[in-house]
Amino acid sequence: MSDVVRQWQAVRPDLDTGPMEIIGRVNRCAALLQQAEDAPLRRAGLTRPEFDVLGALRRKGQELTPGELVRETFSSGAAVTKRLKQLTERGLVERRGDSRDRRVAHLRLTDAGRDLVDGIMPEQLAYESAALAAMDDGRQGELADLLGELLSRLEGQMRSLGV
Repeated sequence: MSDVVRQWQAVRPDLDTGPMEIIGRVNRCAALLQQAEDAPLRRAGLTRPEFDVLGALRRKGQELTPGELVRETFSSGAAVTKRLKQLTERGLVERRGDSRDRRVAHLRLTDAGRDLVDGIMPEQLAYESAALAAMDDGRQGELADLLGELLSRLEGQMRSLGV
């Protein structure tokens, strides 16, 4: 990343490239972490977004509506609908209609879906621990706090923009 910053400074010394050093590194870290972290998902025949739906259903521990899954996974309604169709066809999620409102569906993991999530999570957490092992617990805590602060501010900005 520092090469990129130096190159920009050479051709446009008038630009403040400081933000690029942070945002670029966060994006690069995310890309590298995602590549390796998705390996267990690929072996299970899942995409990251599909696993996000399964994970939301598992961690919430209750039935969710498609609208609730949209909020939990930060996805569009159309994307969640597509994923739910695929996951239902694979027997990982089941859908139940609402007795009072036929337009509402309630979704939950099947036993196979729960077993799949429970099997993948330890492997993912082990990878994440290994990826952070070079940093002691204190530094990891500092990084988590700083990223949490940045995320909170970004989410607030997005809400105020109506995004």
